[in-house]
Amino acid sequence: MTDTLTRPPDQDERPPEHDEKGGWTVMAVFLALVAMLVAVFGVGLGLRAIDESGGGDGVAATGEPMTFEIELGDLYVEPSSIDVPAGTEVLVNVTNVGAMPHDLQLDGVTGTEMIDPGGSASASLGVVTETTQAWCTVPGHKEGGMILDINVSGSTGSAAPAAASDDAAAGAEIDFAAEPADDFTPYDPTLEPAPGGTEHTMTLRATETVLEVAPGVTQEMWTFNDMFPGPVLRGKVGDIFTITLVNEGEIGHSIDFHASKVAWDDEMRTIESGESLVYQYEAKHAGVFMYHCGTAPALHHIGNGMHGAIIIDPPDLPEVDHEFVMVQSEIYTGPEGQPGDLGKMQAEEHDAVVFNGYVNQYQHRPIRVEQGERIRVFVLDAGPSENSAFHIVGTIFDTVYKEGTYLLRPDAREGGAQALDLQPSQGGFVEFTLDEDGLYPMVTHKFANVGKGALGIFQAGEVEDAGAGGH
Repeated sequence: MTDTLTRPPDQDERPPEHDEKGGWTVMAVFLALVAMLVAVFGVGLGLRAIDESGGGDGVAATGEPMTFEIELGDLYVEPSSIDVPAGTEVLVNVTNVGAMPHDLQLDGVTGTEMIDPGGSASASLGVVTETTQAWCTVPGHKEGGMILDINVSGSTGSAAPAAASDDAAAGAEIDFAAEPADDFTPYDPTLEPAPGGTEHTMTLRATETVLEVAPGVTQEMWTFNDMFPGPVLRGKVGDIFTITLVNEGEIGHSIDFHASKVAWDDEMRTIESGESLVYQYEAKHAGVFMYHCGTAPALHHIGNGMHGAIIIDPPDLPEVDHEFVMVQSEIYTGPEGQPGDLGKMQAEEHDAVVFNGYVNQYQHRPIRVEQGERIRVFVLDAGPSENSAFHIVGTIFDTVYKEGTYLLRPDAREGGAQALDLQPSQGGFVEFTLDEDGLYPMVTHKFANVGKGALGIFQAGEVEDAGAGGH
């Protein structure tokens, strides 16, 4: 139900002026009545103020409490705005109709406890004297839009935009010229062969852990098995995967395997801290697929590191000398040691683009191969938002496989490819050889991102001065 807002009458609807002696008295009474009606009924869409005693007389703007019915869903608050007079104590009856726990707290401090799905709670948000906000304190939910604007009449303050990130300006800064510590160990890009057998069992732990993502820069990453990106899974068409997801974090998480064909509301459901689920599927199609956390806001969970690659080999995949895997993704820094900034993710304002979770790591620790060896690199663009043009300077791809099919293979046409183009969540692989000893930079040919961390090196043979940290 939408209440009608009472407003002062238009100029031509105003009562006729009385004589000089009594006119101003009548007008004052009329305006006071209007102010009282606005205070009682003018409290926002789908909302009414309730007298604490249950009476129908309403609440005047005298600092007496006002009670509001609030609905919380997954990434929304309904109503999203309420109006109260200055000096009012705001009481809320909150119902969570979402699929995950939520709370509602003024300035993230005062309000309800965490409310389970289907549950309700009542709380006081305190006495408000200035326009302010209450929000859900689950990480990412405020940035995702779970904000209640509390507009206070007579206040000079104003609520911040719902999509804004309070910590955007405080995001950790990355020095792209910095070198990692001498004991830095890169994410191992080596891809192991598909395991034997047709059934694969694995436990993936959902965690929140602080990791270094660039020299001297740490972030609280949301991860699978404390890895950014998560572990690589591999198999063949027809294999059965039985994955147990255990939530060892403090917030809800889930998992979505793009290589599966299962109902979204079953295996992909969000589980809370301490819970687990079994996700089983048959790999029915070949390809380089993404898996990720799908808990709302999925953008925040993916952008904060909860993704990985699952490789289902195409039939009759030939052997090569080396297989590597590269997962391209973006980093949107929050404050040092804190989660990534959802506001930046929503605005697509990334701070870095990386291969396998760390700025320029294979520039500092080149990937060692030998001249003439046949190399296959599997590439996944995990995004969440940037595309990829995977390219290796100094060679040509004679084989390109993308999204489940070969685009190029060696044949009489003697064709070659210079890049593997991928949109977020797409994957494929390329094959090539390096004809001379030397250094071969690996980049995304969207060159604005090369200077933001998307740079690595393949080193063929012994090379003097093989780059920072080269072997």
